[in-house]
Amino acid sequence: MHTLRDAEPGLVSWGCFDPARVRVACSTRDGGVSAGRFATLNLGLHVGDEDRAVVENRRRVAVAMGASLDDFVFCQQEHDRAVAVVDDTFRGRGSRSASDAVPASDAVVTRSTRVVLAVLVADCVPIVLHDPVTQTLALVHAGWRGTVRGVTPAAVQEMSRLGCDPATIIALIGPAISGNVYQVGDDVIDAARSAFGEAWHPILRPDGTGRFLFDLPRAARLQLREAGLAISNIHESGLATGPGTPFYSHRLEGPTGRFAMCARLLPEAAA
Repeated sequence: MHTLRDAEPGLVSWGCFDPARVRVACSTRDGGVSAGRFATLNLGLHVGDEDRAVVENRRRVAVAMGASLDDFVFCQQEHDRAVAVVDDTFRGRGSRSASDAVPASDAVVTRSTRVVLAVLVADCVPIVLHDPVTQTLALVHAGWRGTVRGVTPAAVQEMSRLGCDPATIIALIGPAISGNVYQVGDDVIDAARSAFGEAWHPILRPDGTGRFLFDLPRAARLQLREAGLAISNIHESGLATGPGTPFYSHRLEGPTGRFAMCARLLPEAAA
């Protein structure tokens, strides 16, 4: 477990990645210009906030990441398992308008040092994957649907196709809704049991009301292990979304804003 440390205003980062090779940071609620239920650093263009405010918030995050908003790549996340591989030609996609975001993708992979990857979340699990051997970077957006459909192992498989050994990949499971409060119904229970088989027991537990609690971060850890990552290379933020936390929660507060996990390969590490 790595200690959370303060980064620039409105961002937090972790020490589990080599800072000379990759920059990873997660935005919070703070440091932006949005108002009301979106206060203040909402990064979602699809939640009902003013577009101008969102773009300004994104610009501030870009500056804090040492980049331009024109370097960012956003996807049209659909809670499925599609993985997009992006290069320099994708720079700016989805950064100012959702209409030109990378279509129908919940994970994105790159080897370019000129792009900044970003996934938007507000309860779903953001996962960073970095292979320091091949300098390959991936971001994953895994809600319950993406989890049971296998978006996380799909991202690892795509990295493997590009020449990565899963055993050398370092993963960070970012802030997400707590397994102590994420109550789900029969449809989710059935899908999780089908996806995980006998391994569903530590992921779903009864809450005493006839329903179950779904531990998304634990599910992510299990899938990463099954995909070949070493236990010592899987790190968790230990942070939850919701009231009283730095992170928006659609389930507990919605409609509300979105925060982003952002990651970039650093130019000085280029081969």
